[in-house]
Amino acid sequence: MKVKPRSIHSINQLVEDQFSKWQITGKEKGKDELPVITISREPGSKGTLIAKQLVKQLNLDLFGSSIIHEVAKDANMSQRVVGTLDEKRRSWLDEVVETMESKRHLWDYQYLNHLTKIIAIIGNHGRAVILGRGANFILSPDKTLMVRVIAPQKTRIKNIARERGVSEEEATKHVIDMESGRRAFARKYFHADITDPIHYDLVINTANLSVDAAVEAVKAALKLKMSA
Repeated sequence: MKVKPRSIHSINQLVEDQFSKWQITGKEKGKDELPVITISREPGSKGTLIAKQLVKQLNLDLFGSSIIHEVAKDANMSQRVVGTLDEKRRSWLDEVVETMESKRHLWDYQYLNHLTKIIAIIGNHGRAVILGRGANFILSPDKTLMVRVIAPQKTRIKNIARERGVSEEEATKHVIDMESGRRAFARKYFHADITDPIHYDLVINTANLSVDAAVEAVKAALKLKMSA
């Protein structure tokens, strides 16, 4: 059975729930806040499973790429996210966007402007895991643990075939299409090679490493990052 994508309605509800949570916890940030964890993952590498375990064990919020994408496309939702900041931090946000814009020669202004804002605000609120959407290219490296999850293509194809209940031929097409799309996204918007390890603090190969072991590796790296 194929995995069905979330509907726009369910994404909107998740966003509404997050707004409410930010309103409640916005003024309760402690001195030892956990940095945001960004997870870039090859399709079928179990990066999403690792993210979900981290969220559960560390009591973090999870922001999937589909949620961020929908908010970035919707001007009204984007404006509401900005509204979770006070005036001082909104001024800081303008500086972040201007900095990102100055680094690019190609600029799909409306979408990228919103995307940069959304990810920067998530980083500002903290205590979150962000999947994809080039978050590691936007957030400050000293306040973010940037993780890349990989595995050999054959392993990933088998994982996708099993998870989605499809043939290996269909899984192969899915993996190749997803890889191509993610690389193109990073090239277009960040002029970067998503596969280059220089963009990450930690690269995990799940070929012979369990999800639990990978989670422990991320937690250890997070502890070191916080003490640095």
